[in-house]
Amino acid sequence: MKLYTAKTPKLVKWLFPSLVWEFSVTEKKIYLTFDDGPIPEVTPWVLEQLAVYNAKATFFCIGDNVQKHPAIYNEIISQGHAIGNHTQHHVNAWKVSNETYLSDTKLAHESLLNALESHQNIPVHLFRPPYGKITPQLSKKLRKLGYKIIMWNVLSGDFDKDLSQEKCLAYVMNNTEAGSIIVFHDSLKAYNKLTYVLPKILKHFSNLGYTFDRITI
Repeated sequence: MKLYTAKTPKLVKWLFPSLVWEFSVTEKKIYLTFDDGPIPEVTPWVLEQLAVYNAKATFFCIGDNVQKHPAIYNEIISQGHAIGNHTQHHVNAWKVSNETYLSDTKLAHESLLNALESHQNIPVHLFRPPYGKITPQLSKKLRKLGYKIIMWNVLSGDFDKDLSQEKCLAYVMNNTEAGSIIVFHDSLKAYNKLTYVLPKILKHFSNLGYTFDRITI
């Protein structure tokens, strides 16, 4: 049974106004985001697809994957994309203590900084909670540490093994508008749907005059 919505309800955004759900823009801009990478089986393919349309995106990286694949991580940055913290081990805020969660987030922060090539100097202040799960107390603590917590208003569902490729495409196609933050995953679990959906989304919205930008707040 599906326990998520493709479009984030207005009530949820109203209840958590300190989190970033979308952007108010006058231009036709869309913000693609990719969670759970980088991994060699998927992330380079994503970068190739984005490059075809000169599209920029934001990659919320798992610190452990960054440590394992620093070259791919640096390639993300060298191609002009933004990166964010997705914890070190993809921990669920509802299942661990605040201390454990913050410690894991700090580990990821260090992994993201330590893997940077020497000539790079970029901010590492964007954060997305794994599973989209966060508590008000943790949110406050993370924001006090300087993080901008980035959520979304369009959830592709590419992680859902019971969701068809066509339905995944429809979720994104039917709910995206200017200023939307869309969630994809550069993970093995999402790869089958991602390879079907991402090229179509890039082509469709590019043809409509949209551009794809990274998150820079």
